[in-house]
Amino acid sequence: MNFPVELKYTKDHEWLKVEGDIVYVGITSFAQSELGDIVYVDIDTEGEQLEKEEVFGSVEAVKTVSDLFMPINGEVLEFNSKLEDNPELINNDPFGEGWIIKISISNVLDLENLLSAEDYQALVS
Repeated sequence: MNFPVELKYTKDHEWLKVEGDIVYVGITSFAQSELGDIVYVDIDTEGEQLEKEEVFGSVEAVKTVSDLFMPINGEVLEFNSKLEDNPELINNDPFGEGWIIKISISNVLDLENLLSAEDYQALVS
């Protein structure tokens, strides 16, 4: 399993790629392998300011539907529109083209509470 060291992680199996005050969020390879083939992504919070742990959307897999939780406080700037026609990008490239949302960070200190790749790997092992 892949655990890119440049990313931050949550206990909810999401990853964060930080670029200044913008953060890309997706689900980890562990999460997508547990869910199975993803067939639909529902994000209706674009443009909204959300608090950490609020639901920002859901992913639907063949087996189940799973809520997606905000990893930090911030504004949902963009939904990855490629997922509308190709939700399987989350399965095929979870850490790249399969990103789900882009958010603007409300408080950079929120990032300190996230897991490192090593900590996340220990959590799922």
